[in-house]
Amino acid sequence: MQQTQPQQNSRVLKVLKSKVALAPMAGITDYVLRSMIRHYCPECLLTTEMISSEFLAQNRNQTEILMLDNSHHPISYQICGHKPFMMADAAKRLSEIADIIDINMGCPVRKVVCGHDGSALMREPELAYDIVQAVKESTDKPVSVKFRLGYTAQEMNYVEFGQKMQQAGAEFITIHARTRAQMYSGKADWDKIKALKDSVDVPVFANGDVVSVDSAIECLEKSNADGVAVGRGVLGDPTLLYRINHYLNTGEKIPAPTLKEKIEIMKQHLKEEIELRSERIAIKFFRKFYPFYISGVPNASKYRGVLVKEDNYQKLLEYFEYILRENS
Repeated sequence: MQQTQPQQNSRVLKVLKSKVALAPMAGITDYVLRSMIRHYCPECLLTTEMISSEFLAQNRNQTEILMLDNSHHPISYQICGHKPFMMADAAKRLSEIADIIDINMGCPVRKVVCGHDGSALMREPELAYDIVQAVKESTDKPVSVKFRLGYTAQEMNYVEFGQKMQQAGAEFITIHARTRAQMYSGKADWDKIKALKDSVDVPVFANGDVVSVDSAIECLEKSNADGVAVGRGVLGDPTLLYRINHYLNTGEKIPAPTLKEKIEIMKQHLKEEIELRSERIAIKFFRKFYPFYISGVPNASKYRGVLVKEDNYQKLLEYFEYILRENS
């Protein structure tokens, strides 16, 4: 028998120890970045990269994307797919390590949507319902869903969709305040989230354009959401979730890291990626992060041009120090 909503809420609220969560980002929120964010913010909810249920079924011995440290709890493992039985199988397997099973119905990337996954499911609410129900029946962990305002501006069905997900058994919702058609362009419409919040009885976290303490405050005021899920804002600043969480708990704003602090964080981030992946692979993997760590620094584009071409770890460390000297 399905639990009543108050019981469901009490289950998920035991996991949500903070009003701040890390939003999932493919190729970004890996084991290393999750570990760094946890170092700064012991309470926030971490979320893994999106995990394909089909990939998981075909690579049952693959472990890198599933890696977990005991300190990572509370953590949500996010799965995607459009086959209820396969999503249920993935949820059952991940329930051994997850605190929450999150279902991706918001990814706007073409190859995901063309496979009928991600935000494509917002056009198939009955199938989405079946997926949530199947996952719910396969796990003893709270189930959450992440979706968008709709597929296009003419198809903003997020309120009805959210209600349907709750009816299927979802206990927690994260909503990205853009449509699929917008991808990541334009500005997230936080005001619209309020209509969803007023129409469901489960916790709702707002996502999209939360890149600072001030934007988190504004987002919560406009959306009336229960919390914020931070994605791209952590790029180049793994302290952001901690600083938002600290403000929400104390009313005190902690300044963003200085360039010196960001350089030290970048060095640690790269070092841990090398320990995980090997030097050659990690240095190539890490190139995506350089623009964010040196954002706002004069001549950032020149520095970035050098960093993305360098393959030697020691030379990279020397160049980090050169950037710091040039801007001190």
